[in-house]
Amino acid sequence: MRPTSRPARAVTAQPNGPCSWIAGAALSLGALLAALPAGAQEAADTGEEVIKSHGYTNFGALKYGPDMEHLDYVNPDAPKGGEISEWTMGTFDSFNSYSRQGVAAALNSLPHERIMTSVADDPYGLYCYLCTTLEYPESRDWVIFNLRDDVTFADGTPMTAEDLKFTNELFLEQGISEYRKVVEGFYESVEVLGPHRIKFTFTQEAPRRDVIGFAGLTPAFSRDWFEKTGARIDESTQEPFLGTGPYELKEFDINRRVVYGRNENFWGADHPLNIGRNNFDSIRVEYFADSAAAFEGFKSGEYTFRIENSSKDWATGYDFPAIQKGWVVTEEIPDGTIAGAQAFVFNLDDPTWQDARVREAIGMMFNFEWSNESLFYGLYERVESFWENSDLEATGTPSEAERALLAPLVEEGLLEESILTEETRRAPVLDAATNTPARSTYREAGRLLEEAGWSVGDDGLRRKDGEVLELVFLQRSPQFDRIVNPFIENLARLGVRGVLERVDTSQYVERTRSGDFDLVNHTFSMGFEPGVGLEQWYASKTADDSSRNLMRLRSAAVDRLVKMVIDAGSLEELTTATHALDRVLRAEMIWVPQWYKDVHTVAYYDQYRHPEDMPPLALGEMDFWWYDAEAAEKLRAEGALR
Repeated sequence: MRPTSRPARAVTAQPNGPCSWIAGAALSLGALLAALPAGAQEAADTGEEVIKSHGYTNFGALKYGPDMEHLDYVNPDAPKGGEISEWTMGTFDSFNSYSRQGVAAALNSLPHERIMTSVADDPYGLYCYLCTTLEYPESRDWVIFNLRDDVTFADGTPMTAEDLKFTNELFLEQGISEYRKVVEGFYESVEVLGPHRIKFTFTQEAPRRDVIGFAGLTPAFSRDWFEKTGARIDESTQEPFLGTGPYELKEFDINRRVVYGRNENFWGADHPLNIGRNNFDSIRVEYFADSAAAFEGFKSGEYTFRIENSSKDWATGYDFPAIQKGWVVTEEIPDGTIAGAQAFVFNLDDPTWQDARVREAIGMMFNFEWSNESLFYGLYERVESFWENSDLEATGTPSEAERALLAPLVEEGLLEESILTEETRRAPVLDAATNTPARSTYREAGRLLEEAGWSVGDDGLRRKDGEVLELVFLQRSPQFDRIVNPFIENLARLGVRGVLERVDTSQYVERTRSGDFDLVNHTFSMGFEPGVGLEQWYASKTADDSSRNLMRLRSAAVDRLVKMVIDAGSLEELTTATHALDRVLRAEMIWVPQWYKDVHTVAYYDQYRHPEDMPPLALGEMDFWWYDAEAAEKLRAEGALR
């Protein structure tokens, strides 16, 4: 089965990206009683088998054993040195991405590591990283992490179990509300059993498939540092939190650049999970006001690695002198992750967009086929599913197993009966030859709006109760103008007033957070193993204040299906429940789906190298690529770089 979600892009230097691991064999009860570790006796007393392993997985077996020498996809002999530099758009005024205050700097979590980690060629595994082993009963009522005794923070102070207990309490007290609403009630207790031994005990209500992963992904913050500085994770800060990772903040210039440098005292340089990784001496991010300025900066060598997200630039822009001279290379690298479901999303707190008929009519006016042919040079496919291009994508009519989940919701009046028999909802396929939809499409969209009470007046605009039907597209990048303006033209023919409003990054962040928008860009990045994190994306309880549930979705049917996904005990049950959830989310029409592609399109100055066999789940340019010093010197000698 293919992985079922798109992991966040691997950040080099941080061994907590996507990962895989081998499920340790369960120990027999007799063997455990012979040498039972402290804290595990209670499990033996109840007759439960205690499992001790170097990793954890809910499905299948871990890919890597406890004696692994290095990850399969890295170059263990990769040289260390050099710099990689990229770009981002906007501004920043903080180094705390956990707070709603301020705009966080790029890669601000780079110095931080977690108890367990994932790798880029195993979608379901977690491996001990800051720990040596974990212990847990079959009930997963608790987990004990046996921590490494050689982990130190960047200032040389040791990391202990007290730091991890403190970090957990910090997030439960000061974390953003969408996080606290999801995980409150997860933990019955967090106990320090020794300097390098910590136990998480879970409540009976906590979803068992998620509990060990949630505990294992606790980051390591220094209790002493927080107490000395008085820092809080719910406040903006220009001093990054002290971490244990291979990089630390080196320098920054507000709104211009941020540079992270190698931590020379990094404890984990020889850890098997780090061999062949964290290869650059420094990682620099340059800030630009917009993508056009950024592209010009790349051409002139202001930064050296570019992930191209403009189809127009990829198709027509890479003929500048540095390309012609062979200084810059372009490459398409297969992307085996689940496609991010990129879309325009509606603000469902606005009464205008609470009517599904209105949302459907609006969506019919976006002509993807024409956009792809005329604007994107045919490089994209249409997003149809929240789990696009994976086995978790709902297709066709519901299976018998799906209907068993959906039927009770229909009987309770939470879903229309048609959900049991109809094909999954797909966006209309329009004519690629012209942006203007066919008359039949306009007639159907007009019918939906008339039914919803929006009638056309003498001036050609639709009104309801005297109010004009107006749709404001909130944007921060001029790159989207060529996409939004044709959409607005089609809306005008339907009698809808479309407005493109472009704002700066800080305004954009604030307005999306507060719900001050009609339609905004959003990307749904689902996990390989969907679980309790779905509540941050879709649950009613997170709708008031969420960076993920931007739509402000409140649906009793979706809430129930999310719980079914969370409670799924097997991969088959998980797949069926996710199919049902995907089907219902698409029927809700909370979005106007956009596009995706299954390759990474990258350009870089010819001083970087990557493994020949790339892993399926990460590009990893900051992670396991490396710097070719000889090639870099040649570029400098020829005047390619500043």
